[in-house]
Amino acid sequence: MKTRICSAILALMAFPLSAQSGAVGINTTTPQATLDINGNLKIRQTATAASTTGYQILAINQNTGGDFEVSQMNPQLIADLASQGGGTSGVAASVYSARKTSGVTLLSLGIFPSGFRAVNFVNAERTVGSTAVFSDTDNTYTVPSTGVYAMGFTFRYGTGIQAALLTNSPGVGLVRTRNGVSTLIDNRSFSGANLGILSLTISESSLNSTYPLQAGDKISFGLTGSSLLDANILGTSTSSFYIYKVSN
Repeated sequence: MKTRICSAILALMAFPLSAQSGAVGINTTTPQATLDINGNLKIRQTATAASTTGYQILAINQNTGGDFEVSQMNPQLIADLASQGGGTSGVAASVYSARKTSGVTLLSLGIFPSGFRAVNFVNAERTVGSTAVFSDTDNTYTVPSTGVYAMGFTFRYGTGIQAALLTNSPGVGLVRTRNGVSTLIDNRSFSGANLGILSLTISESSLNSTYPLQAGDKISFGLTGSSLLDANILGTSTSSFYIYKVSN
């Protein structure tokens, strides 16, 4: 027993300990807290909590002073940061939706894939979101941070039913422009049916899916194969879209 006690004492003596004004320092002669460890901290075992209720998270304050003080933090703060966003990184910073109920025109840019034209959405038509992520100049949504995004886009041409098969196979499409290169990332044509004595086109379609995007990507919402559509009917058409980040 004496041997064990002596060994424990010698082990403790191996650590450079110092005390100052009720503070204990390990590897420091000027402790800045009740316990100040100047080195790595290793914990072999901990109890497992079934939920975050009633618990706090320990976090290191990496301030400019470099004191690395450990503080307790409510787990809800982390959830709020992820959902509300710090700057442009969170979900809330990415959420945007808009609806156009009249005055639809289609815009063509030289960088767009062949046959694609974008709906002339503007910030004044937004239903949710910040004007910071949408540009009236080129009618695009700019991705604020890299991750996976949910997107939905709906377009109804006129009343949504045309008493003839539309030529050129028009439909809805999503275009991503990255580093000046535009790519059609999804599309769906309007459906048609030839009933013998009557041909119909269901001229309403939508896209709803998730897409990996990079910060700075520009998203355009528009139509494919639309060059032969009637401008007067386009003017009375309706369209809407939404987009938000779901994962990093």
